[in-house]
Amino acid sequence: MTTNAIDLKRLTASKDKFMDEMRADVKDAEAILKATTNHAGEEAVAARARIEQSLHIVKERLIEAEEAVLLHTKQAMKATDQYVSDNPWKAISITACAGVIVGMLIARR
Repeated sequence: MTTNAIDLKRLTASKDKFMDEMRADVKDAEAILKATTNHAGEEAVAARARIEQSLHIVKERLIEAEEAVLLHTKQAMKATDQYVSDNPWKAISITACAGVIVGMLIARR
């Protein structure tokens, strides 16, 4: 497995974790809004409306961000695959050098 593939997996895992946390935060905020529906008053109603609008915007932006990250990830995968296909010996050399460096770092411990 190449270093780029490892970095790509790490990036994808980080993105997935971030998106899951953001979705959980949005769900929590929605739950808080539902729990406060019994509180009357113009200020409370106006605040809930603003929060609902903000949550809607946040959801849209999360979807857009997820799509953008997915697109960039696919482009990076294609570029890496193309580079390795065009330059197999360079890719092997780079991977071997990275392996030697990692091996030396592990051996130092």
